[in-house]
Amino acid sequence: MLQLDFGDHRPLYEQIKDKLKDLIISGALRENDKIPSVRELAASLAINPNTIQKAYKDLESEGYIYSQKAKGSFVSPRDITADEADTDSLEDSLISAVRELKFLGRDKTEILEIIEKIYKEDTK
Repeated sequence: MLQLDFGDHRPLYEQIKDKLKDLIISGALRENDKIPSVRELAASLAINPNTIQKAYKDLESEGYIYSQKAKGSFVSPRDITADEADTDSLEDSLISAVRELKFLGRDKTEILEIIEKIYKEDTK
């Protein structure tokens, strides 16, 4: 399910969190899908369960997953109010990325093609 890059400068829990977010955002994991337990994922990645627990705790606080006692963790249904809270920082990140691409010589057409490609992927 997940592979870690031990050469990556980021902490392992951040890598796990980011990879699970990517799976949720891409639709590979859908609403209410069960995700591996902390112990299962820790065993498959051969890392400390506390690392997985930290990633899951962050994902839950950000609204990506929810947990049910004695049942496990699941992908959260899309919550518009939670999305609105995150959109400001995501817009800031997008603006920063576009400005950097512009600075590096990418023209408006190239940047818009990237955005169009992303939207086309979502309609498949």
